[in-house]
Amino acid sequence: MRNEFKAGKLAQMGLLSAEDRAKAAELVALVQSKGIETVRVLFVDQHGILRGKTIVANAFASVFDAGMAVPSTLLLKDTSHRTAFDVWSSSGGKDAGPMQGAGDVLLVPCPDTFRVLPWSPHSAWIFCDVVTRSGGPVPFSSRQVLRSAMDRLADQGMAAVVGLEVEFHVFDRIDGATGHHQSGAPGTPIETRNLAQGYQFLTETRYGELEPILDDLRRNAQSLGLAVRSVEVEMGPSQVEFTFDPADPMTQADAMVMFRTLVKQVCAARGLHASFMAKPRLENTCANGWHIHQSLLDLNTGRNLFMPDEGGGLTPQASGWIAGLLKHAAAASVMIAPSVNSYKRYLPFQLAPNKIQWGEDNRGAMLRALLLEGDSASRVENRAPDCSANPYYALAAQLIAGSEGIANGRVAPAPTVSPYDGDGRQLPRSLGDALQAFELSPLFRQSLGDEFVDYLLHLKRFEWNRYLNTVSEWEQAEYFNLY
Repeated sequence: MRNEFKAGKLAQMGLLSAEDRAKAAELVALVQSKGIETVRVLFVDQHGILRGKTIVANAFASVFDAGMAVPSTLLLKDTSHRTAFDVWSSSGGKDAGPMQGAGDVLLVPCPDTFRVLPWSPHSAWIFCDVVTRSGGPVPFSSRQVLRSAMDRLADQGMAAVVGLEVEFHVFDRIDGATGHHQSGAPGTPIETRNLAQGYQFLTETRYGELEPILDDLRRNAQSLGLAVRSVEVEMGPSQVEFTFDPADPMTQADAMVMFRTLVKQVCAARGLHASFMAKPRLENTCANGWHIHQSLLDLNTGRNLFMPDEGGGLTPQASGWIAGLLKHAAAASVMIAPSVNSYKRYLPFQLAPNKIQWGEDNRGAMLRALLLEGDSASRVENRAPDCSANPYYALAAQLIAGSEGIANGRVAPAPTVSPYDGDGRQLPRSLGDALQAFELSPLFRQSLGDEFVDYLLHLKRFEWNRYLNTVSEWEQAEYFNLY
């Protein structure tokens, strides 16, 4: 089998290493021996959503031999699933880059991401990198963007460690909105009701009410190999949180995508609706954040570079990392809070940040520093991201901004003790503000390249302009009777 893969198209193009070929042979044998019927060959799109095709078991080996072709327009769609680039005109090629003409791109399987699905054990996942048909890189491929950021950090002699706190809602589904008139791009939102009343933060009673579905989600996540650490009842109605043990950024990005997808699929199969939307427009609901805990290891010694030395205080690396995250916070926003809705969450006294500052164990600050002398788990928690982010883009943004602060010897300002007071620098108030900050950032253009920056600006402005051109319910209520 290894020899077959060695002669295959992917190996000949240098896209499948000897180690990958060995793992591929093991996986093909596993699929046959376990009686797995189908394998879902997937890639993570620009929004952090899984897309791909399902093949039968007998065709699995062909994916390691030649890859899988999928339409390139999948990389050009906005959140409504509309193609945001003109791939047909002669001038459209500049914006669409290698995607002009709506041709194919090639999926290259990543053996380490193979998973048998515990909630559908006749089927399995494998995630893929996206390259052009000739094997060239796609500059906005999710895994490629994060891998490049990790490599640049390694060049500085450091590696990031990331822990995840993921908030989301699980509702009872009343109406799936499947009527013909409810289809479209996007479709009509489905109708829901709460599984439990909220506003009993971390109470045992609420946990008991939600335990059956929480157990179901936890068991599926653990069977998938995800390192679940805790399961918690959050503040709002039907709102919960899962946390995960720390790991390297690529492992965590994969875990975030796997977890979001399994939660939605398992809940849907049980007549429920799970949503990771930043701030649903539902009565009494609370916003969902995605808190990213982050620290740095010295690649030579393995030491946590954020752990204060004797006597306390910020290490130079912690100070530089915090300063970098703060300096580039506005420009990074589109990569950690990518939707129109994301910016409705940045309000005071909501346990979400609204200003660009840091504090020592302060949940109102954008950056919550948990740095204790002798504590090898010392880390910085960024509370600005939300769960609608593409996790590969979001973690890359953290690495780029933080490492810039260290490389240039930046020093963190004084911490805040009252994050909602004063005239501190505000986080962007809208996706439009975030896009402007991203466009003006030399750092992200230098680090990610012109093609990535221009691509993301075009894609998100397409979404932003659709929002601006829509007459909202607020406008109708405010003006229809008055004028």
